[in-house]
Amino acid sequence: MQIYLIKNIQVVNEGRVQVADVLIKNGRIEKIGPQITSHDLHLTEISGEGNYLLPGAIDDQVHFREPGLTHKANIYTESKAAVAGGVTSFMEMPNTVPNALTQELLEDKYRIASQTSLGNYSFYMGTGNDNPDQVLKTNDKRKEVCGIKIFMGSSTGNMLVDNPNTLDRIFRESEVLIATHCEDESIIKKNLLELKASGKALTAADHPVIRNEEACYESSLYAIQIAKKYNTRLHILHISTEKELQLFTNMLPLKDKRITAEVCVHHLHFTSDDYGRLGNLIKCNPAIKAPSNKAALWNALLDDRLDVIATDHAPHAWEEKNEPYEKAHAGLPLVQHSLLLMLHYYKQGKISLEKIVEKMSHAVADCFQVKERGYIREGYHADLVIVNMHEKTTVSKNNILYKCGWSPLEGFEFPATITHTFVNGHLVYGNGAWDESKKGQRLLFDR
Repeated sequence: MQIYLIKNIQVVNEGRVQVADVLIKNGRIEKIGPQITSHDLHLTEISGEGNYLLPGAIDDQVHFREPGLTHKANIYTESKAAVAGGVTSFMEMPNTVPNALTQELLEDKYRIASQTSLGNYSFYMGTGNDNPDQVLKTNDKRKEVCGIKIFMGSSTGNMLVDNPNTLDRIFRESEVLIATHCEDESIIKKNLLELKASGKALTAADHPVIRNEEACYESSLYAIQIAKKYNTRLHILHISTEKELQLFTNMLPLKDKRITAEVCVHHLHFTSDDYGRLGNLIKCNPAIKAPSNKAALWNALLDDRLDVIATDHAPHAWEEKNEPYEKAHAGLPLVQHSLLLMLHYYKQGKISLEKIVEKMSHAVADCFQVKERGYIREGYHADLVIVNMHEKTTVSKNNILYKCGWSPLEGFEFPATITHTFVNGHLVYGNGAWDESKKGQRLLFDR
């Protein structure tokens, strides 16, 4: 394997920014220090002068659509987009076709990724109302599977879990992290019926009215109550409301939390004011809501009530997004631009580089107990990203790598550029050039 020496770069890691050299060898971070020298004939030296070195982002919530929905995306195309955006590892959701509701179907996804993924990967075990025996077999794979996913709101296929007995058993018996999508289905249906009864023609602007704050809060509260009953390790995905924030604490260090929370970049960036401009392009579940929620989410992220930043990357074909509101598919593609978007907010003075790295790398690794990733440490896998903060990136159809070919951020100018992305010490992406000769690895967990 190629040896790399990154010279004189600003290393952002564990709450500090310091200039150092970093030696990458045998897929690992061999050495970090001032003025490292090596005379190895296989060494490639990279100047880091003026640039930053970050640990690769770990995205704990993506939908890469394979198998079964590959007209939207596949593991190869979306992992390539992720790598181009500095995301070196991902955790993918089970609502593919067929849904990953058996251990065999789950392993099929790992098999596909081992052959095609340019990033490191893990896949959630899926839950339905009638498969708790299969779900709980994940206990035996706790070191090899990121977690169990429970949709406590409507989703693709047979994956809405609303049977109290099923929920109670899985929360009681699971020995691995449970990640939940929390929206109360009865509240959503009631809101939809009331709006339809008014006779108005529904548009994307009605989405946060139908899938409102109450629907999110009641479902998150329910999940937390069950988790506290059994001391279950619970991670609530894509928090989108100010009201839900009262359910989470910053009084404990992350390593001691049994209940953690994720915020997604689109809920930190867009508000309901953007429906007039973007319409169904930003229709997603849970909905993007009023500006007061965005402000509250930022406060909670910065004071550590929200633990990690992710994307919920959910691509759909352009035609699927341009249907009338009720038929338009929910979800938006974001994984190529999540780190760049946070760097935009760094330039705006909203968040520090150290905090970005904490929330997109360190905290995700800690939250899921990812083995030897998420930090720039000697001996860890060399999942690394070089960022040039002096070169801008503008999102356009020419540089979007998602298979769907569009982005709600099209035309947006970021104040930075991802110049290099290493996955397991392999330079997959460097200054616009690709080396796809090595694939990513299955994530392992220290549990």
